[in-house]
Amino acid sequence: MKLVVIGGGSSYTPELIEGVIKHHETLPITEVALVDIEAGSEKLRINTAFSKRMIEKAGLSIAVSGTLDRRAALAGADFIITQIRVGGLDARARDERIPLKYGMIGQETTGIGGCFKALRTIPVMLDICRDIEELCPEAWLINFTNPSGIVTEAVLKHTHVKCIGLCNCSINMRYDAAQRLSVPAESLDCRFIGLNHLSVMNHAYLDGKERIQDVLNVFNSESVVKNIEKDEEMDRVAKEFGCMLSPYLQYFYMEKQMLEEETAQAIGLEGTRADQVKAVEKELFIQYSNPELKEKPEALARRGGARYSEAAINLIDSIYNDSQDVQVVDVMNNGLIPQLPDDCVIETNCAIGKNGAKPLMDADVPLSVIGLICQVKAYEILTIEAAVSGDRGTALRAFLNHPLVRDVRDARAALSEMLEANKEYLPQFFGREA
Repeated sequence: MKLVVIGGGSSYTPELIEGVIKHHETLPITEVALVDIEAGSEKLRINTAFSKRMIEKAGLSIAVSGTLDRRAALAGADFIITQIRVGGLDARARDERIPLKYGMIGQETTGIGGCFKALRTIPVMLDICRDIEELCPEAWLINFTNPSGIVTEAVLKHTHVKCIGLCNCSINMRYDAAQRLSVPAESLDCRFIGLNHLSVMNHAYLDGKERIQDVLNVFNSESVVKNIEKDEEMDRVAKEFGCMLSPYLQYFYMEKQMLEEETAQAIGLEGTRADQVKAVEKELFIQYSNPELKEKPEALARRGGARYSEAAINLIDSIYNDSQDVQVVDVMNNGLIPQLPDDCVIETNCAIGKNGAKPLMDADVPLSVIGLICQVKAYEILTIEAAVSGDRGTALRAFLNHPLVRDVRDARAALSEMLEANKEYLPQFFGREA
C-alpha cells in the first residue's frame, strides 16, 4: 500500500509517521512518499531522513522517499493526505495582521483571514485533484488542509476525487469530555454536528446513558487546541446551550475580547500566532535534524497537532479494513441538516468503511447555534465560488456574510489590501493562470 503526503515538509509529518508505525499490524503500508515544493525542499529533506530513522527504529519495512515531483509520487497511490499551506507562514501572518487594521479578527481559519487562506488554497487543491483523477483515480484523499471544511467542499463540488475532510478538534473535545467524567475516552460515544471549526457535541453516551449534562457541569480551564487560550466564560455558555462547543466559537461569542488579545499580541513581543509557530518550527526542525533523534519530540505538542495522527491514520485504517466504526469527519450534507443545501459539507459522526463515510442519521442541531451555522455556511459557499471564479464581487459577498464582518467600507478596504498582499498566490483575481 502506498501513502502519499502532500505537504511532506510540514512539521506535522512526524505525527503521521508515528501513526503509520502504531497501525502497522492492521494497515500494511509499504511505501510513504513525502511531497513538497521547492520552497519547502530543506524541510522535506529533514523530514524524510527523520521519518526513515523512525521507521528503522520500529523495525518496519516501509520505504520512505521525499520528492518535489508530485505527479511521480501520486502514480499508484492508494491514500493521499494533504497538509499544505499556500504562501507559508508569511501569508498566514498577513491573514492575521491585516484584518486587525480594520477592527476585525485575524485568524487562520475564522473570519476574513480564513477566507484568504481558502482563496489561496482551493485552486492549488483542485490542481492536485486533477493529477489524482489522472494518475490514481481510485485513491482516497484525506484532507487535513485548513480551512478543512471549505477546502473539502470545493474538492467534492469541483472534482471526482474520493475525498473526506478531517480535523483534530472533535477528537480532542472527546478526550476533554472523558477527562471531565474521569473515564477513558474510548468509553464515550460523543455525537457532533455542525461545520468544521463550528461544531458542537450535543450528546455524550457512557454505557448507553446520556451524560452530556454531567460533562457540562464540570468546567475545564484548558483549551483543546493550542492556538486559542480558553476563557472560562465559554464553559458557562456551553452549559446554557446544553452542548460542548468547538473552541473556535470563542471568536464569535467573545469577539471583543479576542480582538483585543490578538491586537495586543500582534504589536507586542509575543507576536501573532504565525510568529509563534515560526519560533516553534525553528526549534522543531533543529531537533528533527539531529541524527540521533528517532521518535517524535515532546516539543511538537506546542505546534497544536495533538492527536493529529490518531485522527488521520485511524480514518485510513477504517477505510482499508471496512471497519464501520464511527468517526467525526467532513462530508456532504445530503439532507442531514435540513436548513443547509444538500451539496455543502458539514462535520458529523459517520460510519467509516471501504465506501467512505456514511453519516449517522440522528442529527439534531441545537437551536442556539443553527442561525450561526447557516450564516457561516453562506460565507463558505461564496468563498468557494470566489476562489474558483476569481470574482472580486463574490469575494466581497463572502466577507459580508461572515458574522465577524461588521462594516461594508471596512470590508471593501480589507479585501483590496489583502488581495494585493496575496497577489502572488491569487492569479485568478488578477487575470492570470494559476
